[in-house]
Amino acid sequence: MATTSLKLSDELKEKATNAATALGMSPHAFMVEAIKHATHNAELRSTFLAQGNAARKQAIKTGKAYDVKDVHQHIRDRINGIKKNSLKIKSW
Repeated sequence: MATTSLKLSDELKEKATNAATALGMSPHAFMVEAIKHATHNAELRSTFLAQGNAARKQAIKTGKAYDVKDVHQHIRDRINGIKKNSLKIKSW
């Protein structure tokens, strides 16, 4: 396992220590967990952007996409627990 040294401002170190204590963790465990979460979120963002770019290229290539109004309604329905048929792709 590799060792890494972090230089934190006194204020950030105190906040991290207080947060760790409140969660019943050591400051080290808290920082490791924070880095895990930040790394996971960065990976999710990267995947999301890659999928969005691929979808954009596909839409430009085929001239077909989902209508934004339908997508927004679909999202609102899902939030409210309403399951409807899947979205229909349309030509531009």
